[in-house]
Amino acid sequence: MIKQILSKVSRKQSKFSKNQEFSGTQNPNLTSSSSKRSDLASGNSRKLSNSDISAPLNPRFNPNDTNVRNGGHVSVSYESLPSFREVPSSEKQNLFIKKVIMCSVIFDFTDPTKNLKEKEIKRQTLLELVDFVASSNVKFTESVMQEFVKMVSANLFRELTPQPCDCKILESYDLEEEEPSMDPSWPHLQIVYELLLRFIASPEADAKIAKKFIDHYFVLKLLDLFDSEDPREREYLKTILHRVYGKFMVHRPYIRKSINNIFYRFVLETEKHNGIAELLEILGSIVNGFALPLKEEHKLFLSRALIPLHKPKCLAMYHQQLSYCITQFVEKDCKLADMVIRGLLKYWPVTNSSKEIMFLGELEEVLEATQQPQFHQCMVPLFKQIARCLNSLHFQVAERALFFWNNDHIESLIRQNRKVILPIIFPALERNGRYHWNPAVHSLTLNVRKIFFDLDPELFNEGLLNFQEEEAKEEKIQSRRQSTWKHLEEIAADKASSNEAVLVN
Repeated sequence: MIKQILSKVSRKQSKFSKNQEFSGTQNPNLTSSSSKRSDLASGNSRKLSNSDISAPLNPRFNPNDTNVRNGGHVSVSYESLPSFREVPSSEKQNLFIKKVIMCSVIFDFTDPTKNLKEKEIKRQTLLELVDFVASSNVKFTESVMQEFVKMVSANLFRELTPQPCDCKILESYDLEEEEPSMDPSWPHLQIVYELLLRFIASPEADAKIAKKFIDHYFVLKLLDLFDSEDPREREYLKTILHRVYGKFMVHRPYIRKSINNIFYRFVLETEKHNGIAELLEILGSIVNGFALPLKEEHKLFLSRALIPLHKPKCLAMYHQQLSYCITQFVEKDCKLADMVIRGLLKYWPVTNSSKEIMFLGELEEVLEATQQPQFHQCMVPLFKQIARCLNSLHFQVAERALFFWNNDHIESLIRQNRKVILPIIFPALERNGRYHWNPAVHSLTLNVRKIFFDLDPELFNEGLLNFQEEEAKEEKIQSRRQSTWKHLEEIAADKASSNEAVLVN
């Protein structure tokens, strides 16, 4: 009986010694090496030093505690787990899972004085996970991926704060002067984003297995986050979604369709979204990789989603990226030039001069990639609009339109089609040369007139004669109108004392 009791005591002591060996405090000499990380939001690189991930470790955190995993309630046993250097290679993936489950706990960052110790432990654990994912040379198992995606989803997928400003404010929104609202939880969110980016880029994360967990729902929730007001978050999302598009070929049609839906809702319903520029930047690289000939799906995307994006008032927030996407399509297939130019004319601004300048700049880029057959199809409506721009009282609009003749390719297209184009724009050139208030516009107009005169004097003189005839007709109409008003005034003066109505034949 005594032997049996002693044997039980010895077994308990051996178990206790093993646990103590596993849960001992971390040796400061065994901290993981520092690694360089790119801060996508600021564009600067920084090093995570050893002090970032070293801390006393007392692994009393229970990863199976449902109260802890669900967030909101933080268990008193929330403490650090041992580092990856303290366990054998065979146990590292299990430890990875435990750390991932531990990081699924969500803290309230609106109160900076709350759960300080737990927040710091979580931050250090996330940094350890980043180092492990970056340096791991062992394939991640299905269970590891499942828990990892759960943790990322718990931390990132949240309800965004509603946008307080409407489109009228966005119209005058200056990206350089205005300060966007910053998420108070960003110090932790940034590490989670970095961890997700490293995980997707890691060759140890097999796409065939990972696609079970990084599925359509996950992609859709990522796209929802693009409406975040924090530009640092949108920068990470842009890089991550692009990596997802490159690694998971099965998700590519769904990603394009989902982005289309965001654009449709933005143009047709809300005109409010913070991430249109970042989404267009992703699409720019996607369009650049389209194979030729272009699929009908891609052409429909251009006509139904991209071209209508010129309509919203807040175009300035994303015009550079939109113009790049449009130009990529025309460079891929020059036959699309006619559709693009007519689309620009359809949404051409009437009273917004700043938008008109953007349209003229984009039109020049599209015309540079336009060939003669497509130019023939749209040159009449195009130069009717350019003629209106030439006579604009806003000098920058008129000046930008006159700069078309500084582009060799566009000037070549105009030269070859001068017999159609000159009669359309000659009245505008002549009025600018005579009446425009701005000296720079006046000087540029005279240069363009000289180009046409040197190129085809006979056509130029014919246009001048037609202009003089039209001007004479307008003068006659104007004089007739003035005489009619004078006659009305005389009759009204004669009958001012009576209530008799004035009838004029």
